[in-house]
Amino acid sequence: MSYGFTFRTYRRKFRQPLQTSHGSWEVREGIILRLVNEKGNVGWGEIAPLPWFGSENLAEAEEFCRQLGETMTAEDLAKIPDTLPACQFGFNSAQENCHSDSVCLAEIAQNCYLLPAGKKALTTWQTAPNQGKQTFKWKIGIGDMAEEIAIFRQLSQALPATAKLRLDANGGLNLATAKQWLEVSDASGKVEFLEQPLPPQQFDEMLNLNAEFLTAIALDESVATLAQLTKCYAKGWRGIFVIKAAIAGSPQSLRQFCRQNQIDAVFSSVLETEIGRQAALKLATEISLHPRALGFGVDHWFAAPEDNWLEKLWKNC
Repeated sequence: MSYGFTFRTYRRKFRQPLQTSHGSWEVREGIILRLVNEKGNVGWGEIAPLPWFGSENLAEAEEFCRQLGETMTAEDLAKIPDTLPACQFGFNSAQENCHSDSVCLAEIAQNCYLLPAGKKALTTWQTAPNQGKQTFKWKIGIGDMAEEIAIFRQLSQALPATAKLRLDANGGLNLATAKQWLEVSDASGKVEFLEQPLPPQQFDEMLNLNAEFLTAIALDESVATLAQLTKCYAKGWRGIFVIKAAIAGSPQSLRQFCRQNQIDAVFSSVLETEIGRQAALKLATEISLHPRALGFGVDHWFAAPEDNWLEKLWKNC
């Protein structure tokens, strides 16, 4: 099986910079792929790198696309190296779409709404849809810890009793501050889980913390790719895995691993477009075992896309 291949790069500016312990992020850049199989069926895919999580960067992904030429085979798709996990996801998702009878428009029953860091969270949560039943994510480990804890206490008291809160440290805490946040979280009874409190190299410490406190810990940066996910599972992690499918690697391999091992997975966005999101949601609906909110409540970070934006992207490049 051979495929005609074209691609276009895109840039989407955030309404306001996204602040995390990795720094400030202002523009989402990525690549849209178009494959056409021998029957004329079109499959769309997206490469949405996140290099500070361990994926390739945009320049590496673009160079890989350029060297392919205008045609590729199924064998070429199978040979995309593990060092290009975002490319693996984008190309293999496009290939799956080529052979699907219809596009899967997955629905999100429960979503997690990403709040801005700092005091803005105290007012922003009120603009989320279905606030009372909503799950919210709030970034920590960015500013002064005492100030963040004070804001957290205000936020947890302001949220409706039915709402849940996820704290995301992006690996920005140390062991002492992680314990302090877990103590505060346990006392509040409001936190669903603390996401990636420590850097990936401190796996054993996170394993111990997960057993020591009531608040669950979820791995994120530690399991960014399928290779990392497999390694953490082999080392004994049986807690929550936050899966950013768009940078995890081959969707077929990810699907197989998750089904075989029945892992507690929470699928999450990398701020991709609707093309990458639909591919990730398709996986989530096939794999997710627990009724946890999915981490795709991020549309409010961007201006609304133009009508027919994909058609315009192809025409203008």
